Amino acid sequence: MLEPFIHGFILAFGLILPLGVQNVFVFNQGVLQPRFTKALPVIVTAALCDTFLITVSVLGVSLLILSSFWIKAILIGAGVIFLVYMGWTAWRSEPSQDREAVAKSFSVKKQVLFASSVSLLNPHAIMDTIGVIGTSSVAYHGEEKVMFAGACILVSWAWFTGLALAGRLSGKLDHSGRFMLALNKISAVVMWGAAVYLVLSLF
Repeated sequence: MLEPFIHGFILAFGLILPLGVQNVFVFNQGVLQPRFTKALPVIVTAALCDTFLITVSVLGVSLLILSSFWIKAILIGAGVIFLVYMGWTAWRSEPSQDREAVAKSFSVKKQVLFASSVSLLNPHAIMDTIGVIGTSSVAYHGEEKVMFAGACILVSWAWFTGLALAGRLSGKLDHSGRFMLALNKISAVVMWGAAVYLVLSLF
């Protein structure tokens, strides 16, 4: 019974590690918000979105999507546009010295909406959950499948919480904003690279 849990935990951890728009946004909110509790809307929203994607993938939606070339092509096409746009936004982003003013501009509603968009419209997250987690779950049934899915969901909640905490610590140590500037540039390159990879995956 422990094997599917360990499998799910390691698989989900490996998938969630790469730098992307979702991770960067959660980290940024950890940096910007004056208190950790102010970043909770982003953490909870990102984790709930991942929980939703993992659940529908494990329930078999992955097989339906992967079996249709056109559904997959539409998802990838929309995803490529999204990644190119978000990469351009990240590349042009300049860290503000007035973090308090920036934090205030992100109301709870805005945090939730933006976190939802970078989670549910993120093709990297969708293809990971549908293409990898969903297909891997086929090997399990009943309680084993629940354990596998539960481990994947646990990783998401723990990861986003830790990421916001890391951002909070980074914000206290880096007052110049140079670290965030470098992170935004790297994130943009990664997103553009992911867009290219998605296009190539169709052929």
